[in-house]
Amino acid sequence: MASQIPEVVILRLPLYARTLAALRDSGQEVISSHELGGKLHITPAQIRKDLSYFGKFGKQGRGYNIKRLLEELQQILGLNREWSMALVGVGRLGRAIIGYGGFAPQGFRVVAAFDTSPELVGTQVEHLIVQDIAELGATIKEKSVNIGIVAVPASHAQEVINVLVSSGVKAILNYAPVVVKVPEDVRVREIDPVLALQSMTYYIKKAKERPAEAATRSRQKRAALSS
Repeated sequence: MASQIPEVVILRLPLYARTLAALRDSGQEVISSHELGGKLHITPAQIRKDLSYFGKFGKQGRGYNIKRLLEELQQILGLNREWSMALVGVGRLGRAIIGYGGFAPQGFRVVAAFDTSPELVGTQVEHLIVQDIAELGATIKEKSVNIGIVAVPASHAQEVINVLVSSGVKAILNYAPVVVKVPEDVRVREIDPVLALQSMTYYIKKAKERPAEAATRSRQKRAALSS
């Protein structure tokens, strides 16, 4: 069934879950697809279609029970259990990832950290002792790591990901600015803030160009009328 569900639908489910959790915590008990769509800027029809891939939720004219729908989405996404993660690369980015407090409350726990630097191996970062990357494969199996986080330079990313994959890791969060190759049964999410910034500058540039273009058209129109 999962193979028939568009990936964009899966990507939207955590947004639904996060919004529903906030509504539950605020004391709200029921929400309509129109209200939920308004909060997420998604059409009610799209929300209903997304949810229909997983069964029937809510009743016509009565909306969704927030607590029940949230529990269903958490089960669908596997958020009703804890997931173990291993971090490779303990530079400034890696240290920030280890110290980030938003993972644990959502069920994600960094259980191991690795690096190649002799200055870092053996040191303590937050609750972890940094291990030599040579121990990566054995530790992944020993600690039943589900998710790998890659925060190494681009030149080493593929090599690290190959070890993660060969050790049985099926989900990888890749912060290295490079596209990597993995088997079809392994999921990779590329996290590159620079690419995100570069895509936004297109819109900033266009917004700045519009007044200039309008002024040019106005001058041309005035020139045509006076000739």
